[in-house]
Amino acid sequence: MPGRPAGAAILAIDQGTTSSRAIAFDLGGNIVASAQQPLPQHFPRDGWVEQDPEDIWRTLLATAREATAEAQGRGFAVAAIGIVNQRETTVVWDRGTGRAIHNAIVWQDRRGAERCRALVGAGAAPAIRKTTGLVPDSYFSATKLEWLLGHVEGAGAAARNGDLAFGTVDSFLLWRLTGGAVHATDATNASRTMLFDIETQGWDGALCREFGVPAAVLPEVRDSAGAFGTADPEIFGAPVPITGIAGDQQAALVGQGCLTPGMAKSTYGTGCFILVNGGRDRPEPGEGILATVAWRLGGDTVYAVEGAIFNAGTAVQWLRDGLGVIGDSAASEALAAGLADNGGVYLVPAFTGLGAPWWDAGARGGLFGLTRDTGAAHLARAALEACGYQTADLLEAMGSPEGGSRTGSGAGRLRVDGGMAANDWLMQFIADIAGAPVERPAVTETTALGAALLAGVGAGLYRSLEDAVAAAWRADRIFTPSMAADRRRALRAGWRAAVERVRSE
Repeated sequence: MPGRPAGAAILAIDQGTTSSRAIAFDLGGNIVASAQQPLPQHFPRDGWVEQDPEDIWRTLLATAREATAEAQGRGFAVAAIGIVNQRETTVVWDRGTGRAIHNAIVWQDRRGAERCRALVGAGAAPAIRKTTGLVPDSYFSATKLEWLLGHVEGAGAAARNGDLAFGTVDSFLLWRLTGGAVHATDATNASRTMLFDIETQGWDGALCREFGVPAAVLPEVRDSAGAFGTADPEIFGAPVPITGIAGDQQAALVGQGCLTPGMAKSTYGTGCFILVNGGRDRPEPGEGILATVAWRLGGDTVYAVEGAIFNAGTAVQWLRDGLGVIGDSAASEALAAGLADNGGVYLVPAFTGLGAPWWDAGARGGLFGLTRDTGAAHLARAALEACGYQTADLLEAMGSPEGGSRTGSGAGRLRVDGGMAANDWLMQFIADIAGAPVERPAVTETTALGAALLAGVGAGLYRSLEDAVAAAWRADRIFTPSMAADRRRALRAGWRAAVERVRSE
């Protein structure tokens, strides 16, 4: 393509819940360099989850520099940067010093649950859903921001005076990367705040007043690809344009090539998130399912339907770190595969409540069906099976890919990514229990890839998003359903009975 520099690479800055990563891709979607560092979390109270913004910045900066140096050592020059981030996590910082006024409140945090229950009780849910596409839940940024402005001394007044800046993690990183020159976000991240009108594509005044959020604290909302600013030359040794931003799940939708209405992807990490491309007309999904922005390019908005599972990989981590019954997460695959069946054991990993389609913040985890024969393998299998059951529940609520989606024509299969997608046993179980083919891409780092593709479009390295996906997406393996229908029904009935036992409502 004319103007495409030889040896060009795109650096995806992938700031996640439990780690910060930086991955450099060539223009064919191949990984040429990567770096990763763990990110600590803090749990000051039951249901509260926080992170130190300086830890976020420190780990991000270190990995970005390491990946850039590695790419350069392999003959690639970083031509653009894309930012992808854990969504909803909320940071408020001082515009003068650039320092956060409090720890970041992580998307998993439940301190706003009572506030959201009050909103529902007051009958506010339909209006919030009409404006934002979301349900009142502390998962989203609004109650987190309300808490920060109301509980940090002087924060409310400082925000009204224009001395503070609010943002999801992408905004905080953009501010730091540009030396405080740019306070902005993209439409995908804005759509996760519960303050943004997804039809008018602007901050909603009524919701901002409801949550005590002054306009002066809000970032500018931009397209997902375009000029966001330039990284300070001090950081990478040269100025590098930042040309793409997206929330992690929307970035994965792009990275999975789900550009046609009805195409679906599921990302398995800390949580599990299923998104279905909803097209250019705002979708109206069923109860408990969200409407959100998939991406915005050239002012043209594409929507998505989303189901969010709060705990997926955390169930396996709990077995490893909390109970010590498995040595490492990878061991869960062999343990699960070594059993003929689940022995009637079900784990409902509602550690921080239940997400879609239940939205039950008061639910807590439960382990059922234990006998004297139950061992570590049963627990490992139950943790993995929980991912499959929750996936099947969401696909059913959304309209499964197999039978077509309420948002489009359906794609006939579910594209998967995230760390757990490497688990062949789990992928086959998901195909079996959901009754839909599961397709795994050759490059499973689709969250970072999506950010890179958006940045490539924003930098003019691709003609279009379709051109970018055509250059970068390749299939690895398709898992075809093989479970008998009666067996599937029996397993899902057992799961639903377990879920009902942990419900708070």
